[in-house]
Amino acid sequence: MNPHDPGHRDHDMSSMDLSKRVESILVGAACLVYVGLRLWRLADSCFWFDEIFSIHAAEHTWAGLWWFVAQDLIHPPLFYALLKVWISIGGDGLLWLRLFPVFCSVLALGPFLLLCKELRLEWAAKMWALVFLAVNGAMIKYAQEVRMYGPLLFLSTVSIWLFARFFYKGKNIWLLTLTNVLLVYTHYYGWFVILAEVVLIFCIQRVKTRHVAVMFGIVAAAFAPWAIAVLKAASSGASAAQNIGWIERPAISSLMQFAFDLVEPFYFQQSSVEAASNYLISIPMLLVIVAATIAYFPRIGGRANKTAIILLSTFVLLPVLLAMLISWLSPLSVWGSRHLTIAYVPASILCAMFFTEIRQRLFAVSIQIFVVALITAALALQFAQPKPDFVWCAWNDVAESFRTEDGPDQVVVFEDLVAYHIWFALRKTPGKRIFVVNDAPGVHEDKAYFLPRGFGEVGRITLDQVPRDGFWMAFRSNVFDPAKPPFSEIIQQGFIPGKLAVLDRGGQQEVLVEMKNQAAKP
Repeated sequence: MNPHDPGHRDHDMSSMDLSKRVESILVGAACLVYVGLRLWRLADSCFWFDEIFSIHAAEHTWAGLWWFVAQDLIHPPLFYALLKVWISIGGDGLLWLRLFPVFCSVLALGPFLLLCKELRLEWAAKMWALVFLAVNGAMIKYAQEVRMYGPLLFLSTVSIWLFARFFYKGKNIWLLTLTNVLLVYTHYYGWFVILAEVVLIFCIQRVKTRHVAVMFGIVAAAFAPWAIAVLKAASSGASAAQNIGWIERPAISSLMQFAFDLVEPFYFQQSSVEAASNYLISIPMLLVIVAATIAYFPRIGGRANKTAIILLSTFVLLPVLLAMLISWLSPLSVWGSRHLTIAYVPASILCAMFFTEIRQRLFAVSIQIFVVALITAALALQFAQPKPDFVWCAWNDVAESFRTEDGPDQVVVFEDLVAYHIWFALRKTPGKRIFVVNDAPGVHEDKAYFLPRGFGEVGRITLDQVPRDGFWMAFRSNVFDPAKPPFSEIIQQGFIPGKLAVLDRGGQQEVLVEMKNQAAKP
């Protein structure tokens, strides 16, 4: 066939159009998988402590929300404000509230695809980046948690995309500025994204330094009212050590765990009793990505996408380095892989670029089949997992018993963690009162979980201040033994047990027992 023949050109155009349609269908299918995985088992478990705080904050008045969150010190208020709007639309049901972070995570697909377009990614690289992001266990987990990580993912991805437009085309600096204001009001780690943008401009495009300096100044000025509110809350006696004093300073093991989190399909550690990673899957995945990266970098000098690699690497590495540096130099560690949600999109794109640049055709196909097999195996393992049975969900059952059983209207607990869960479950039930006895003999209390500052709806008492007219007592134990504290301590206060319920959950026993004043016994 003559290549100059019009019919030949029409055939080529038709083939190209068909190829584009196929590519669009495959990208659309991957997006549907991304969405479906974030809806999968969305309402299988109850709200846990941090999610309860989110809902509690959002249920305040607008003025009260600002100060309530400021007293917590460690997170800005935008997420809680958005959650308040979400609740006003659809209520506070479990499924509806979990849909909010899912919605934000799904929105992140838009700027993700636009970023890929801005970086002029090959179709294969874009597709693999979407696959890596869709199946990532950490991203699925934090897309289902009623916390700020869904909005953080969305806004950080928008910021990186708009920065790429500004970097390559000099466009959208004011939209980037607005996005960055919202970003730092969502999470303090948003500042790491902005600092990465400042460093990239200063090191590569100094001609745009003035624009970025103005952007940084506007964001800082907009953030100042919140900084003042937090300083005021801290000066009233609140200390961030109570919030994050338990966080260990990052070590080599922390970096390795973060690396596994970046590449691990489907699995993510839900509680401290679970394994940190499914190493039979995560180690081979990480080794494949590392091998592809090592093979790529000797040839980077002549690459057309060298600048894109530098941009993406900065958005991954600089936040990690800053989080490590601050954690080692400041009195408190701020390290947390969940906060590094900001690094997952650029990391996924980088992995995909390295992964699809393997030169040897047979080896490249073999590696890709191997990775697909690992993802499939990880999915099968996840399907085989039973419905989660977290220990903290037992307190919902305890609260339900307390609500429906005849008996006293007061409940005494021995940990802030338990008190907060029971209070939350009963907060709309009139006449019920919760008391917490801290530092009771024989009770191990996790001090990382504490009642919110400025929250007075749970009374703090000592053992000799328990209600004399009787109460329900709720506590957890590895094995319930009436001869051991705190049960024995209450008996010594002159009470006798009545109705008793022992729930086995998550390897522990949750105990609810009615305590009657012995002097009132007929």
